[in-house]
Amino acid sequence: MITTELPLEGLHLFEPRLFGDDRGYFHEAFNAQVFGDATGYSNQFVQDNESMSLIVGTVRGLHYQLSPSAQGKLVRVTAGSILDVAVDIRRTSPTFGQHAAIELSAHNGLQLWIPPGFAHGFCTLEPKTVVAYKVDAYYDPAQERSINWLEPSFAIRWPVVDTDATLSGRDRDAPLLADIAVTDLF
Repeated sequence: MITTELPLEGLHLFEPRLFGDDRGYFHEAFNAQVFGDATGYSNQFVQDNESMSLIVGTVRGLHYQLSPSAQGKLVRVTAGSILDVAVDIRRTSPTFGQHAAIELSAHNGLQLWIPPGFAHGFCTLEPKTVVAYKVDAYYDPAQERSINWLEPSFAIRWPVVDTDATLSGRDRDAPLLADIAVTDLF
């Protein structure tokens, strides 16, 4: 597995090595030793999540959970493709408010590690896209928060315009950064 540390501290990209023949392929999707060596992160994953989006331009996010339920996520796509976005919301970080946007697809097999302290969202690029992710803390609705996907200070170049995006009501109505209490960030 090839690992790459991205410019925002803590974000890592994992690229599996595919072993293929006329039957198809095999790859190791996760290896705890490789993951720990690359990230220095030792928490165990406690939950696997999966979402399927029927429509191109479906946006999910920007989501995060506060401590003590802050989640690190290892995200991959098993069908279709997404633009995956991680935004640094650690107030004391020199990259606070900056983001990384990576295309993840079933074809490229890339996985993105998003540690606690980042908001996460994605936009589907193909119909019937399936996103799978491992998390290191259980879902906790009392600690769940969202930031509006169109937050202007983040300057995210989404592949869909607002009027064409498909979102949940919760995501469409998520607050802008200026309307979020400082205590609701990291």
